[in-house]
Amino acid sequence: MMRTVLFRDRDDAGAQLAARLASMHFADPVVLALPRGGIPVARHIADALRAPLDLLLVRKIGVPGQSELAAAAIVDGEHPDLVLNREVISLVGLTEDQIDDLAQPELWEIERRRHAYLQNRAPVSVEGRTAIVVDDGIATGTTMRAALTALRRRNPARLVLAVPVAPAETVAALEPLVDDLICLAVPEVFYALSPFYQEFHQLSDAEVTRLMSEVDRGERHSP
Repeated sequence: MMRTVLFRDRDDAGAQLAARLASMHFADPVVLALPRGGIPVARHIADALRAPLDLLLVRKIGVPGQSELAAAAIVDGEHPDLVLNREVISLVGLTEDQIDDLAQPELWEIERRRHAYLQNRAPVSVEGRTAIVVDDGIATGTTMRAALTALRRRNPARLVLAVPVAPAETVAALEPLVDDLICLAVPEVFYALSPFYQEFHQLSDAEVTRLMSEVDRGERHSP
């Protein structure tokens, strides 16, 4: 299949998304990036909107022995949220105590990553603000669904999802969870995110830490 490149890299995708969002004049925005790939995209949006940038750390809680089957997810924030997949929990017969036990190591990993990436900077509150959730693209949307569900509980004035690319069925599934969904490209054929980028390397923890340090120092970026 012919390679369909839409974006030079994540910075290019971020600049294009930032231009679209800047024209929408959101009130009191805060930008929330899903690490790792969402950070290079989100920093351009935060620059354009002159908004704070925070990370939204999400960890899947897999079923014992079937780690890819998500029973729940834990979502970082002022008060971390547990988002349950009740269909899976009922199917495999997990109890509330078992879910809590499975969630604990994922919560520790979230705390480790927040310390590593942000040196324990406190999460930014979204209550009463426009919360703009950003990633470098979406495939199935399982992690994003948990993130949006948790954020809605935190009472933002408006909840916005902004991504460069996603398949049509995922966009349709996530639209009811947000007030605005901005997706620059909804390709007819979608197997993975990487074909839509000319350069799409996996970011390391060190790169994430460096990018967030630059944001904290107020350094601005151009694609």
